This record gives sequence, C-alpha cells and structure tokens, in this order.
Amino acid sequence: MADLSVRAKIISDIVLIHNRTRRVEKKLLNEDYGESELDKPFKYPEFYNSEIIDMGNFRMEVLKRDNAVDEWVVLQLHGGGYLSPFRNSYRTLAGLYSEAARGAMVVSVDYRVAPENPYPAAVDDALEAYLWILQAGYLPEKVIFGGDSAGGGLAMALCHRLKRLGIALPAGIVAMSPWTDLTASLPSYKDNYDIDPVFGNSRSDVIFDNPYPGEENPKNPEISPLYGDFEGFPPMLIQVGSEEMLYSDSEAVAVKAKEAGVKVKFSVYEGMFHVFQLSAMLMPESKKAWFEVRRFMDEITGQGSPDTDYTGEFITED
Repeated sequence: MADLSVRAKIISDIVLIHNRTRRVEKKLLNEDYGESELDKPFKYPEFYNSEIIDMGNFRMEVLKRDNAVDEWVVLQLHGGGYLSPFRNSYRTLAGLYSEAARGAMVVSVDYRVAPENPYPAAVDDALEAYLWILQAGYLPEKVIFGGDSAGGGLAMALCHRLKRLGIALPAGIVAMSPWTDLTASLPSYKDNYDIDPVFGNSRSDVIFDNPYPGEENPKNPEISPLYGDFEGFPPMLIQVGSEEMLYSDSEAVAVKAKEAGVKVKFSVYEGMFHVFQLSAMLMPESKKAWFEVRRFMDEITGQGSPDTDYTGEFITED
C-alpha cells in the first residue's frame, strides 16, 4: 500500500467495513437504494443560500454564495451508479465546488435513476439542467461540469449529447473517478478486485449487471462515454485512486481524449479508494485533490493565483 496519512488509513478501513456491511444490507432490502435526500434538512454556512427548483421530471438545488460575482456556474452531477439519488453529502461537495471556482453558483441535479428510469433519463435530465442554466443567461464558456463516479461519466456523456445536437460545450470538466465504461471489461476490474475497499471482492449488480443501460447497447457513448469521439471536448481534470476497480475507466478515457487533442490533466492518487474526495477536508489526500480542483478551475476561469492555498472555508454543522 502507498504511504498514506494516518487519517487516510483510518478512513479507508471505515469505508471497507461500511461497504462490506451495506452489501449484506442491500441484499436484505432487495437492492433498495433509498429516496432522494433533497428535502432532508442541511445547514449550509451562513454565507450561502440555496433554492430547490422543480423541473417536472426531476429537481435540482441552486447554491449561491453571498456577494459572489455571479458569472460562473458549476453543474454538479452526483455519483451512485445511476441507481442512488441525491444524497446530503453532495451538498458538501457543492460548497467545495463553489469555493474551488471562487464563489461560482452550483446547480446540483437530482436526476432520475434506474431501474425505474434507465437510459436516457439521466442524460435527458442533465441536458435540461444545462439548458436551464443557459436560458438563465449564463454563457457556455462560463459553465464547468463537475461529477464523481457515475456523475463524472454522465458529465462526459452529456458532452457527447451536446456535440450530437450542435449545442455549445462547457468550459471544462472535473471528473472524479468517472465511470466511463459500463461494460465493466477494463483491466482494473480484475487487477484491483482484491484491493478496492468500495467495490472489491464482490460481483455487485451496481457494477457488473447495472440496469441503467436498459435495452440500449452499453457501448453507446451517452452511456459509456469512453466509446465516443472526444474531439472538441473542453479541458478535463480527471482524478482517480490507484486502488479502484474503476481505475482503468479514468486512465483509458484520459488517453483517448488526449489522442483527440483534448487538454487533459490525469491525476492518480496512490492508495486512494473510489471517490475519496468525498472526505473533503478530513484527510490530506482529499484536501490535496480539492486544491488541485481549485488550480484547474483557476486556469479555466482566469481567477486567483495557482499558488494560493486552498482555505477549506466550507464547514457544515450537524
């Protein structure tokens, strides 16, 4: 194992125990992934305000920072294997995205999920959220897509949809451990099977028999963006942990996008587990990852200084 911080080792062990236990629970609950937590109470810091928008088929939350220059928007697409709806933990990420983009508005999409809503529901909802942002007067070159796991793949899938429709793409993409190949056939699904604390040692339906593709070919680029054409894509920051079963999803898409002429920053965090960035400021490794997100967004937005320390001002209270 890589030389991890003490906190990272502890959190990695907790993640391992938690996920192994939940696998048993999910079998008992017939794979019940619960309800959206968009209506669940959450106390943002006093310098933020939020509003829930009903879009008909889905809802989304708009987070704004007081006195921020209202030019940039981050469209956040959450993870959860296209099966789990919005969780409160993504509100913490929304705040971090806002900070990383120096006060940008964040639109978090509680898109429809499978099995009740297979493809193309998630892409349709993500597209509608993006069009809502544009119709609100924001320019495509002032929008950044941010997503983790399935949400990271969905951000790329949405760009494939936008290309097909001839709609302007965003200014950049932040993809944390993106799931880009729903065929689950890349090398790391075997190579890291024994060491991944999140998905390892299990033939979980989340990965190996996911219902999201429905009757559609899983190699459809709007489902598995790895199989699409990346020419014309905006700059991308792709972060991944070295011990993930989904490691190859990040590596392969980074290689393919670079070959298509896309500016890609591919960062491997040694010893890290799937979407370790959810740990926010709790361990040095995740803090470093968010500092990298800020540097990337500074390059996109032209704001701030690359040498400015990440402050981690976004603090939630129970």
